[in-house]
Amino acid sequence: MKKIPSVIAIIFIACLIVSCARNPYAPTNRVYKKQSRALTQELKEIPPPKRGIANTLNYAEHWVGTTNFNLRKPNIVVIHHTAQDSVGQTLKTFTLERTQVSSHYVIGENGEIYQMLNDLYRAWHGGSGQWGSNTDLNSSSIGIELDNNGIDGFSPLQIASLMELLKDLKEKYKIPTANFIGHSDIAPTRKNDPNKTFPWKALAKEGYGLWYDDIPDEDFPFFEIDSIKNTEMPQEIKIEVNDSVIVDIIQTLYVAPLLDVSPKVALKIIGYDVSDMPAAIKAFKLHFIQTEVNSTLTDYDLKVLNNLYKKYL
Repeated sequence: MKKIPSVIAIIFIACLIVSCARNPYAPTNRVYKKQSRALTQELKEIPPPKRGIANTLNYAEHWVGTTNFNLRKPNIVVIHHTAQDSVGQTLKTFTLERTQVSSHYVIGENGEIYQMLNDLYRAWHGGSGQWGSNTDLNSSSIGIELDNNGIDGFSPLQIASLMELLKDLKEKYKIPTANFIGHSDIAPTRKNDPNKTFPWKALAKEGYGLWYDDIPDEDFPFFEIDSIKNTEMPQEIKIEVNDSVIVDIIQTLYVAPLLDVSPKVALKIIGYDVSDMPAAIKAFKLHFIQTEVNSTLTDYDLKVLNNLYKKYL
């Protein structure tokens, strides 16, 4: 009889251990499973649906189910920063129904990856936006949130985990290289993530997004002005040949334009929504220039844009 209290104590301690080890997100996981079952049931519905406007359509007598189909697959990856104080705060935000926001993945500063949604489900991460002619990015993309306050740089562990995840997603879904983009790219009037410290060039080197080639310093070929001055000119050309005139001639004949098309056309070819040009330029510079992020295109910016839009053709 004396052993009973010790047995009770052991059971009590065991219950405490189990309670402590319990997943703190168990309640929201149950909601996830419930919604997943509901969606699965909807997919099992045999067409044609017998509800609403469908009742007025002239369906054939017999339903014919095709044998050739599979699940839709994402072909775009959109990268975000969380602009929150911690990964815990982000996880809470994405598990509160009232927030109406979510993402497929969240990556902590320590490199830990949280998958919050099956890749084939539609997360609510992009909001209103556009890339090329696609105006429903949520339906075709995977959202990845990086734990970051929106100002600081991204940790090496975080970027390393991101690279591994992108490799997996690219191989699994055959995502095109050009289709790894940022939230600011698809929503330039609303968003600025990931911030200007994000290493887009490093990602492009590994095949996740495009980048521009090195921009040469020379604007036009080098000429010996004295040799041009000594060249015999046709009699009908009645101009004084001096250094200024020669430079003007060279620039007129040999200098290629900084941009072959208008900035609006080039940005549109890349994928930007150009209905608000200042916002589109700023988003372009946030991604590809990352210094002086504003709505003004310098000569260097134009050269970069010229190099890039051809890669997206």
